[in-house]
Amino acid sequence: MAQIKNETAYRAALARIEELLPLVNDLTPVDNKNYLELDMLSDLVAEYEEIYYPIGKPTLKDVIKLRLYEMGITQKKLAEMLGLSSSRVSELLSGKCEPTLKIGREISRQLNIDPAIVLGL
Repeated sequence: MAQIKNETAYRAALARIEELLPLVNDLTPVDNKNYLELDMLSDLVAEYEEIYYPIGKPTLKDVIKLRLYEMGITQKKLAEMLGLSSSRVSELLSGKCEPTLKIGREISRQLNIDPAIVLGL
């Protein structure tokens, strides 16, 4: 299969995908020409993006901030939940320090974050 080799071709593929999306849905047969074209272009775009627009692993501070946002929790409330000072939580969220194993467990438990993420695995 061909590859997308430059930004111009990438942008053209994205534009074509936008044109095809309204024409294809969950009920579209897999042998439909629009379905097939969309499937192929999506794979090509994904391959290009893995090379030129890679998404790195999120940091623990980013995961915690996202979870706080999702749960509607403030830094102050998190400090209370973890039994820490607000300044200590601020250091964790700024990336200035790493949590101890005990605090890592509490972060995992209180915010429902996978322990592997908290441990950086």
